[in-house]
Amino acid sequence: MTFQDIFKSSFLENVTAVSLLDMGISLVLAFCLGLFIFMVYKKTFNGVMYSSSFGVTLIALTMITNVAILAVTSNVVLSLGMVGALSIVRFRTAIKEPLDIAFLFWSIAVGIVLAAGMIPLAVIGSVIIGVILLVFVNKKSHLHPYILVVECDCQETEDKVKSILKPHVDRCVVKSKAAQAGSVELNLEVQLKEDNTDFVTALSKLKGVRKAVLVSYNGEYMG
Repeated sequence: MTFQDIFKSSFLENVTAVSLLDMGISLVLAFCLGLFIFMVYKKTFNGVMYSSSFGVTLIALTMITNVAILAVTSNVVLSLGMVGALSIVRFRTAIKEPLDIAFLFWSIAVGIVLAAGMIPLAVIGSVIIGVILLVFVNKKSHLHPYILVVECDCQETEDKVKSILKPHVDRCVVKSKAAQAGSVELNLEVQLKEDNTDFVTALSKLKGVRKAVLVSYNGEYMG
C-alpha cells in the first residue's frame, strides 16, 4: 500500500469534488452580490452611527457562507462535522438596528443559494430585495413623530403653548411632565401637518417660555 492509497478516499477525492471553475465562479458571484448588499446597506442606513466594518462584514459573510456550503454539498460526512462545529459558536455582538438583522440573513442566504448552484435565484432575488429596501427605507414622510421639549413658568403659559401648537400638528401627546415651583417642563410627541417648523421659534419668543426644542424621534433614539 502506497502513501497515496492511504489518503485516496479521505483526501485526494475530495480535492476534485468541486471543480476549480465552479469554485471560482461561485466566489466571484458571492463577492459581487456581497458588494451589492453592502451598497444597499450604505444607501439605506439611517441609524445613529454608521459602521463601515459592518458593511465589510456583509461581503465577508456572503463569501464565507458560500465556501462553507460548497464544502458541505461535496461531502456528507463533512456536513455533519460542520453542524457540530457551528453549534458551539456564540456571537456576542449586539445588533442595535433591527434592519441590520435583515442584511445579515440576506448575506447568509445569498451565500447558501449560490453554493447550491441557484445563480438566477440569488441574482434576481437580491435585485428585488435591494430595490424594495431602497424604496421603503428611504421613503421620507412628514408623518414621523417628533419630540417637543418646552420649559415654561406656569400652567397658563402651558395652555398658550398648546394653543400655538394646535394649527401646526395633527397629533399631540404628552409623554412626560415635570413641575416644580416656577417651572414646568413638557415632553410632547407631535406629528406635524407639514415640514414647516417655524412654530418652534414662535414658542421660544412666547412670554414665560424659557426653552423650546424640537427633535426627531423614531421610537428608539432621538437625533
